[in-house]
This record gives sequence, structure tokens and C-alpha cells, in this order.
Amino acid sequence: MAPEKGRLVGKGHPAGDFLEAYEWKVLERGPGFLKVEAHVPDHVRNPRGQLFGGFTPTYVDLISLFASRTSPNAPPASDSAPQWLATTNMRVDYFDPVIGPRFHLEARIVRERGRTVMIETRFVDPADGTLLVFALTTLRRVARANKLGDA
Repeated sequence: MAPEKGRLVGKGHPAGDFLEAYEWKVLERGPGFLKVEAHVPDHVRNPRGQLFGGFTPTYVDLISLFASRTSPNAPPASDSAPQWLATTNMRVDYFDPVIGPRFHLEARIVRERGRTVMIETRFVDPADGTLLVFALTTLRRVARANKLGDA
């Protein structure tokens, strides 16, 4: 389903539905940059009420994929040449717990070369600007198979 105006993704996206990303608000979008207001659903919290660290990379991966599409160099996807992004590397540094209920995700393209894109992601407390999590993700643009199992 297409996203509502001001949203990143609509319902029906597997990772997006899990993180309830259809509720995220796009705060800023520009060439090579994306900033959204996200939240911490109850089912991704640890017993202390914080974002469970194992789910943090899911946020990083999702926002990185969407941030890569803000590149002026991103090839347009078409039915004749559909594009796919494969995550080839991810590093996540945890500084403070993500408690929420809301926080900001800021993703910026750091470097592009050929089909490779490096994205920097920051989880920021909107109340005081504290950097909670920092991540670097490397993505590779690849041709997408039309059917499961196609090369």
C-alpha cells in the first residue's frame, strides 16, 4: 500500500509493518538525506522498556534503504529494470538506550561509488539532541530477480 502524505511507507511492507513504520513522520527529505520521527512499539522493547538492541539494526536497515533513494545518482526503478538494494555491511554503535516513545532517525549518504552506497544513521533523542545510536551501512544496488529463485 502506498504511504500517506508525509509518511515513509504504507502498510504491507514486512519490516515496516513490524516496526510500525507506517506511523513514522517524514520530517525532512533532501538530496542524500532523510529524517523521520519514529517510535518504539511495545513488541520491540526489552524488559526494561528500552528498544531491544537486536531490533536496532532493523531500523537502521529500513531507513538506510529509503535514504539511498534520496540520492540524485539513484537509478530509477522500472518494470524492465527493477532495482534491489542488498545490505552488505552494517556497524551499529550503542551510546544510550532508546526509550522513546518517539525518537528521530537521521540518515545521510556518506559515499557513493558505482553501485555501492554508504549510509550513516543516527538515532537522536528529540528532547535534547542526545546521540543514542550511530550506524554505518553499506548497500549495493543489484538487479532484482522477477521470480523467487531467478538469478
